[in-house]
Amino acid sequence: MLVSMRALRWFLAPLAPLYGSIVRGRNRAFDQHPERCHRVEVPVVSIGNLTTGGTGKTPVTLFLARGLEAAGWPLAVLSRGYGGRRKVDPMDVEPGSDARETGDEPLLMARALGPGRVMVGRKRYAAALRALARSPRPRILLLDDGFQHRALHRDLDLLLLDGVRRWGNGRLLPLGDLREPAGSAQRAQALVVTRASRSQREEIEAWWALHGSGGPIFWVDFRIQALRNLSTGQRLALPGATPGPLLAFCALGHPEAFYADLLVAGLTWVDTRSFRDHQRLGRVQLQALCRSAQAAGAQGLVCTEKDAVKLDPAQTAALSLPLWVAEQGVEGGDPLLDFVRERLEALTAP
Repeated sequence: MLVSMRALRWFLAPLAPLYGSIVRGRNRAFDQHPERCHRVEVPVVSIGNLTTGGTGKTPVTLFLARGLEAAGWPLAVLSRGYGGRRKVDPMDVEPGSDARETGDEPLLMARALGPGRVMVGRKRYAAALRALARSPRPRILLLDDGFQHRALHRDLDLLLLDGVRRWGNGRLLPLGDLREPAGSAQRAQALVVTRASRSQREEIEAWWALHGSGGPIFWVDFRIQALRNLSTGQRLALPGATPGPLLAFCALGHPEAFYADLLVAGLTWVDTRSFRDHQRLGRVQLQALCRSAQAAGAQGLVCTEKDAVKLDPAQTAALSLPLWVAEQGVEGGDPLLDFVRERLEALTAP
């Protein structure tokens, strides 16, 4: 996979200047014509990044959503619904929705937050209007993966940066991982560094001082807090007793982060299998994973919550090995939550 991705990057290398010109031109158009940004009647908080995938937007969005709702800020989450194919757009995402229509991450968030909390739409402004038409009406909107979606005005831009991968080689797509030039970071009011305990803080602080807005930096970590048996619902809190050696698999943009998180949580895996981001696994692939796990001496399979929402329960129930779901949470996020809450209170003050 790594070799083929490198080959694809170099094959597409002649398009890099064109991509850069398009991105810069689009940003310049929004900067010069702010009226192109649609505004809504409630504050909008965007959670996004400069790089392609893997920074932890979904767990951070869930952390903020739960914390803000607990503090009296009913909200809705707006997502593009990447990977979903639907006839109706925008669309409400409910806990019983189909990931093939909504995309995996919106469904994961809907199951975590409950009914009426998540909307998907290719045009976030349309999704925002749909969310605001619901009763009870949300007081704020969270824009998931919204840094590049400038057509909807946001009142607070949070830029996420993976503390391990950071900005990659510093080059734009397709030769690097940057969706936009590093200088676009100045649009964000705050930087949120994920996997902070494994980061090089001085280098990140210098990067933010050079490219950012001068806003605060928040340092958070992800920790796998429990394993849940997908078929039986049995839950094993961590640290604690584990189900033995496992075969880990995932369909993420950067699977190595998940495998490292498992080791940090004290979970032993004897082999791994990685699939393309957002890929939905079928019966044949799941059975092949079981065979590989048994050959490697594993006593079960483990995947992410994002992978689990795409799996067919009838197929997973028939597996020859137990399938465990790694439940991940955010640590060290209280200062970030306080910052967002204070900004919202200032925005809505009479």
